[in-house]
Amino acid sequence: MSKRDFYEVLGVARDADEKQLKSAFRKMAMKYHPDRNPDDAGAEASFKEVNEAYEYLKDSQKRAAYDRYGHAAFENGGGFGGGGGQGHDFSSTMSDIFEEFFGMGGGRRSGGRERGADLRYNLEITLEEAFNGKNVEIEVPTSVTCEVCTGSGAKPGTSPKTCQTCGGAGRVRAAQGFFTMERACPTCQGKGQVISDPCDNCGGVGRTTQERSLSVNIPAGIEDGTRIRLAGEGEAGLRGGPAGDLYIFLSLKPHQIFQRDGADLYCRAPISMTTAALGGQFDVPTLDGNSSRVKVLEGTQTGKQFRLRGKGMPVMRSSQFGDMYVQVTVETPSNLSKRQRELLQEFEQEGSGGNSPESDGFFSKVKDFIDNLGN
Repeated sequence: MSKRDFYEVLGVARDADEKQLKSAFRKMAMKYHPDRNPDDAGAEASFKEVNEAYEYLKDSQKRAAYDRYGHAAFENGGGFGGGGGQGHDFSSTMSDIFEEFFGMGGGRRSGGRERGADLRYNLEITLEEAFNGKNVEIEVPTSVTCEVCTGSGAKPGTSPKTCQTCGGAGRVRAAQGFFTMERACPTCQGKGQVISDPCDNCGGVGRTTQERSLSVNIPAGIEDGTRIRLAGEGEAGLRGGPAGDLYIFLSLKPHQIFQRDGADLYCRAPISMTTAALGGQFDVPTLDGNSSRVKVLEGTQTGKQFRLRGKGMPVMRSSQFGDMYVQVTVETPSNLSKRQRELLQEFEQEGSGGNSPESDGFFSKVKDFIDNLGN
């Protein structure tokens, strides 16, 4: 029976991006997982089919080969030579091509044990969470060591056997004229062992896909774009190989009041025209749940910046804090009452009297410029 198209198995278009592939895989894996369908042999077969499809399409090299050659890229006698089968490593196939023509040898794998892939998880947190720090519980879909075969890939009660073709070396030699060429063993694909009776749960790969809950510590003061590495929490290795790592990439949600620059915080505060002219004060919130008072001097102009020392973000691995900078903007009153309009008109009639030095200076320059044009 011929294999179904990998894109059809996952239910995605051929131009699907990495995020769409991952989302489709999670949905299908949850649907056909053996734990949810204990008495359905068809669901188990579909689960293995989904795992195999995602295993190839998530890797850019494997996907490129599949898009060009289809299943033949990974099967015996296919366009890439060297056997296929579930969990086949495409990079080893490409290596075999170079080895066959140029004799470029590679390291032998010990019993087919391969390190698992590193995983990435994007985590978005609020500015308040970055200020205080917290522990976050995340759900990570990943490959884990098969519990049935404990990662060996062989059915319980059996074990992988030494490859008869290469004697466990993982490599074979062939004479071609005056030269002796060495390449990966075509029977075991360089692993040195073969599994004659594969585990029913993982199909001989030694790992299965499931969601894991992990607790991540977010330290106070962490910055946008920080990468957190959790060693050994990535994809399980093939046939008992070491697990990869999990990398968590942090991003901060936009805040409705503050902008952050390192350990410093910035915000803008509108004040009334009368407060700016006569002086006054106002309160601004701080991320520790309190507030700080800003005193406005008489004659404050738009753009004036006030510095609140130690009211910014905590500096990681220290007891220091950044500063907060509050920039004021003078708000022009609108929807004036009749009396308010009369008062402003009276103020205007009194004349500026040097109360507006910036505008007086600007228009004085404008007058001089126009006069010079006339001469």
